[in-house]
Amino acid sequence: MKKGNSIELRLLKLILWTYILICFIIAGLNYGYAKKATPEVAEFIYSFWHFYENWIKTIIIIICSFLTIRIIRTTQDITMRKRNLIGFTIAAFLVHIIGPILLHNKEIYFFTMPLPWTTTPLQLLYTDTAFYQSRVPIWGVAGITAALIVYICYSVIILIGTLLFGRRLQCSTLCLFNGFVSEVFAPAFPLVGKKKETKPYLLKLFAILRWVFFIGALIFTIWWFLFLLGVQIPGDYQFISRLETFRYLCAELLVAMFFWVVLLGRGYCHYCPLGTLLALYGKAVGQQISTDESKCIQCGKCNQACPMTIDIKSPAAVAKAVKDIRCVGCGHCIDACPTKTLRYTTGVLSWIRRKKLNSKGMVKGK
Repeated sequence: MKKGNSIELRLLKLILWTYILICFIIAGLNYGYAKKATPEVAEFIYSFWHFYENWIKTIIIIICSFLTIRIIRTTQDITMRKRNLIGFTIAAFLVHIIGPILLHNKEIYFFTMPLPWTTTPLQLLYTDTAFYQSRVPIWGVAGITAALIVYICYSVIILIGTLLFGRRLQCSTLCLFNGFVSEVFAPAFPLVGKKKETKPYLLKLFAILRWVFFIGALIFTIWWFLFLLGVQIPGDYQFISRLETFRYLCAELLVAMFFWVVLLGRGYCHYCPLGTLLALYGKAVGQQISTDESKCIQCGKCNQACPMTIDIKSPAAVAKAVKDIRCVGCGHCIDACPTKTLRYTTGVLSWIRRKKLNSKGMVKGK
């Protein structure tokens, strides 16, 4: 590694350590101390939290995207990586800067993770929930309606985006929870020790956790749907809401940070409930990595580049498409391939491509 890259890598690691530390402090203050503090102190904590979540996070994404590009551009093609980083930067500006200014809502990022990742939008539909009661004086009924409209539009964009781009648009380009960290800090992982291949036993554990967390998220989602429909079901909505917050803080936020330190940025992506749903949706629409654009030379660089430890090399040897539920659509394998034999596609995109090829063939035949 060149000296300049070494300095940039150290700076990237320092920013990530700082980001993790601030997350711990803010989470503790916001979800713990603020509820017991005086109104003035609580207001300061909330204001600092919003400033950090919106402005500081956006600045971090911009700076670290620049550093990451500087570090990796000398070793490989970075076309897909640059698209990802540009996507996260645009998403951050829209969600953390433009959205709050236009909608007068500093927490619009709550609504950029579709079901079943969080039931926050569903909680806004019931006026007695703590979330609704704490937001309606600030946002007003019109603000709450606007937030729900943003949520619906965002969810539709994610579904259509998978069809149009052939990869999980949320996970690879838009996720402002774990996805952006995985890309903008990619060269910095792990913070402790050297990068190691994810062991088979850990992949099996992740596979179990994937379905445990997915089923758990579905239970929360179904519970709120039934509750809002007036169905008599066991459980208290306040307890359910607190339980979901506890799950987010302990089993998702803190564990995701742990993976950044000792494993890899995409650790949480192995069992993210939304990622699992999008993987199932991708499977239904024929999402895959085609491996027949050219002849594979079996260099193995695709496997080395994949942050989800997917075996791309073996199917590529026989021009077989890669269909793996773990694929987040990051495109690292496509950048790493020296013969450019890899391409994202779906059933819809394949149909469009065939139509174009047939049209060209007919024109030539004439």
